[in-house]
Amino acid sequence: MMNNWRELIKRPQVLAGIAFLAGAIFGLVILGWWLWPVQWTDASARELRADLREDYLRMAIDSYSKNPDAALAKARLDELGDKAKEALDAVKKNNGTQDPAVIAEFEKLLYGQVSAPEGPAATQTLAEGGVVATKEPAATPAPAGRTSLTTILVLLCVLTLVIAGVLVYLFVIRNRQGQGAVTAGATIPRSMRSAQTQEYSEGGAEAPVVQYLSTYTLGNDLFDDSFSIDSPTGEFLGECGVGISETIGVGDPKKVTAFEVWLFDKNDIQTVTKVLMSAHAFNDPVISQRLASKGEPVLAEPGKRITLETATLQLEARVVSMSYGQGALPAGSFFEQLTLELAVWPKQAM
Repeated sequence: MMNNWRELIKRPQVLAGIAFLAGAIFGLVILGWWLWPVQWTDASARELRADLREDYLRMAIDSYSKNPDAALAKARLDELGDKAKEALDAVKKNNGTQDPAVIAEFEKLLYGQVSAPEGPAATQTLAEGGVVATKEPAATPAPAGRTSLTTILVLLCVLTLVIAGVLVYLFVIRNRQGQGAVTAGATIPRSMRSAQTQEYSEGGAEAPVVQYLSTYTLGNDLFDDSFSIDSPTGEFLGECGVGISETIGVGDPKKVTAFEVWLFDKNDIQTVTKVLMSAHAFNDPVISQRLASKGEPVLAEPGKRITLETATLQLEARVVSMSYGQGALPAGSFFEQLTLELAVWPKQAM
């Protein structure tokens, strides 16, 4: 079971999904709630809890009983928005020390039965000579702007999508360049035209449901091909693929000494894996024993055929071509190039 999870995590699609979830959690929880939490300022009375909205209205009623300014009372009532009626009903139900007449005045203001002057009421004072002078109250400063939670969330979502896009490019698109499925009537990519797929239908053999070519070249450090297995009717049957299992030496590019060929069957709980090894790795007891925990060791040779079987699927991996790299490392220790053909059949069709 542990090996099955290890194989699953190595797949580009799974890595991209994990990266997306990690980015979303980091953006929403770490950044949005811990490092840069939302700071609410200058919120209206409507945003208060129900009991605090009721307290707010009681204070407005008390103020109105001392200073019967209809415009100011209406402005304070409007602060409650669509919650005004709910708060007023609560005050009427339990008026306590509140004057029922003043509560009735607020109810009239709520339903528009009393029209309040537009804007703050002007106060009148008697000037010298008996002339009435009008004094407008000082303008109320505009509320300070507040950070928009929506804007922050949108920015975090955009950042998460950008990161996810980069990861998808690195782990999926870049690895698939020059590679693809080989089906009847399909055009083989230019980079694969030197590699020939086997015609299983010749000689009366059953043709595979899918047939793929996968090519590794030295320098493709992220090489990890995975392919879908679908029936002729489009039903998903499983997946197969090949990826880097072990490297040797140090420095860039990585020197690959073994590959993992795997087969996943939707009707089987275990992913079957075999390790395709270089001559040096296969003959080195330390490396060979270490890689045996990942799957059955197999020596890579031109034309070599490897068979993997699950509950309902059978895969044949054929080494179409291969070559070893040259350098300070032992001869035959790392691959310069490797092309595999992966052909899959349902077991009942074999």
